[in-house]
Amino acid sequence: MSLPHLLQGLSLPVIGSPLFIISNPKLVIAQCQAGIVGSMPALNARPASQLDEWLAEITETLAAWDRDHPEQKSAPYAINQIVHKTNDRLEHDMEVCARYKVPVVITSLGARTDINEAVHAWGGIVLHDIINNAFAKKAIEKGADGLIAVAAGAGGHAGVKSPFALIQEIREWFDGPLALSGSISTGDAVLAAQAMGADLGYIGSAFIATEEARASEAYKQCIVDSNSDDIVYSSLFTGVHGNYLKPSVRNAGMDPDNLPESDPSKMNFGGEGAKKAWKDIWGCGQGIGAVKSVVPAAELVARLRREYEAARQRLSLR
Repeated sequence: MSLPHLLQGLSLPVIGSPLFIISNPKLVIAQCQAGIVGSMPALNARPASQLDEWLAEITETLAAWDRDHPEQKSAPYAINQIVHKTNDRLEHDMEVCARYKVPVVITSLGARTDINEAVHAWGGIVLHDIINNAFAKKAIEKGADGLIAVAAGAGGHAGVKSPFALIQEIREWFDGPLALSGSISTGDAVLAAQAMGADLGYIGSAFIATEEARASEAYKQCIVDSNSDDIVYSSLFTGVHGNYLKPSVRNAGMDPDNLPESDPSKMNFGGEGAKKAWKDIWGCGQGIGAVKSVVPAAELVARLRREYEAARQRLSLR
């Protein structure tokens, strides 16, 4: 099965993943103008009424870009919806997305047939993120168009499966759009994702250290200064296991090597408590060793593209 038309013609087969609190219209626009899918969580717009303003800014700016750059049109953008009972904004945010006919909706933490049907009704596609093969099957059964395989080492709510195992198991039964998330921060890794069967790389942490990202300068510099040894996997902060930067845990007065487990019933993804947790405790994936400086998003995409082409040439010579 070929990729949907929406996801064809990218300058690089990459989706910039939605970063809670951090992604904003500025970053999404820069990613799309650079030729990759830019995305952000709907919940980043606070208050909820701001989502309308943000989608207007994104659609109008990208439309103007396309008029001025017919030879280099922008990539589509995506909005992430948390499909979990703690998200009391879901209905409102879906109505706003419907008004703007958001091209791609990324759903997380729950697959729902009604959400998928709503997106299809306005002509969009749904990509659902999963951490194992069982969840992947449920998502497709409920009408998702494609999958985002969140493997070990990804930032935020990461899974524990090796990308080799996860992609192989999904490809045994699913030939639709498949993106891979987990420690991808070089063009070489994007090509490796395709070699094992994914269509697209899904990159998040590297984009935190960009000029457009709405992260503190300390957060960005911590990513530049850190590597995979500086990541801790814990369920303490939201009730679901995720990867976080150890220095931020220490700064909050805790020992990252001795964190208690959280009660899963206390899961919180939409409220102010979750926002505070992710503001103080910095989510990050294991691929950050490749991030050497804070740069504009377009410069990061250009580096990834150079590395991707160099890796292809290197393999062809072998």
